[in-house]
Amino acid sequence: MKKSYKLIDLDCANCAAKMETAINKIPGVNKATVSFMTQKLTIDAADDKFDSVVNEAVAAISKVEPDCQVVLK
Repeated sequence: MKKSYKLIDLDCANCAAKMETAINKIPGVNKATVSFMTQKLTIDAADDKFDSVVNEAVAAISKVEPDCQVVLK
């Protein structure tokens, strides 16, 4: 499954790179990208683990940049 989420208050490209690295280390993630330019997170992960992967990704993002919010639709 692949989904994209909007990021609010992502302030720097370096933080985006750190987030992307952290999310790609989460078990079950096939590929994740964090784009500073479009303020978007895209996650491709196993269907059966997708919800837990998204929750772990949100936690990883808040560790790197506490003010950044993920819009989960």
